[in-house]
Amino acid sequence: MNREHEKYDRLIAICRSLPPLATAVAHPCDRSALEGALQAKELGLIAPVLVGPRGRIEEVAERENLDITGCAIEDAPHSHAAAARAVELVHEGRVEAVMKGSLHTDELMGAVVSREGGLRTERRVSHCFVMDVPRHESALIITDAAINIAPTLAEKADILQNAIDLGHALRFPEVRVALLSAMETVNPKVPSTIEAAALCKMVDRGQITGALVDGPLALDNAIDPEAARIKGIDSPVAGRANVLMVPDLEAGNMLAKSLSFLAGADAAGIVLGARVPVILTSRADSIVTRLASCAVASLAAEKRREDARMRG
Repeated sequence: MNREHEKYDRLIAICRSLPPLATAVAHPCDRSALEGALQAKELGLIAPVLVGPRGRIEEVAERENLDITGCAIEDAPHSHAAAARAVELVHEGRVEAVMKGSLHTDELMGAVVSREGGLRTERRVSHCFVMDVPRHESALIITDAAINIAPTLAEKADILQNAIDLGHALRFPEVRVALLSAMETVNPKVPSTIEAAALCKMVDRGQITGALVDGPLALDNAIDPEAARIKGIDSPVAGRANVLMVPDLEAGNMLAKSLSFLAGADAAGIVLGARVPVILTSRADSIVTRLASCAVASLAAEKRREDARMRG
């Protein structure tokens, strides 16, 4: 499908004004992983540190005619060691992001969330897709479709705050979050509606900040103004949401993949809530999606730096 990626192009353009993000690329040992990192380097999005078996990285670069001149290489014997070394580089202050190469997501995230030497913070780690959906006016954040399987209410509060913070990092003029369920009324038989209502009250009490939040909302009346009008929903979010928070991983995964495979959307992926952004890409991702994921991480890292300056 040929179409312009105008929403991603806007994000990448913003990042052109930022310094390249020092990024540990864990185990870039196939063409797609190495090429994605190098193309992000060429655009000035990241300054990659390639972490993995030096011989294999050099072999892939030579075989695929990829130029790794000027890239730092941290030798690590295998994928588990590469994930651990990538995390160590964060602790050493040499990088401000971690990027998945050609290893399993579980391997990388195991090192990130390890209680011994990982990158945990007081915030729950969660995943966001930043989706470029055809005919939808703005980028759409969907959370969490990759990490938290059946989050508790407390975990959902962190997932929600992570998504709100990302919306600000992406410079949304206003962050509007729809807490999705199968219906827009609170129903004791549908737990996600009760949790959505509780999250809204946490927003009212200042426990979650930085956005307009409403729920429960069904998908149609979250993103379609006419559907919201027909249902008589009076809300600053209904019909205008730019963040969709799903009740569990299964719902999020199905929603994101439906948009990708039925509506031709692209899905850039990032993990938040750790000490640094973690760029999660799939081998099936297009180059533009990989670049967009790097741009999202760059903006998230810049927001962290701004917040640190304000605190200090």
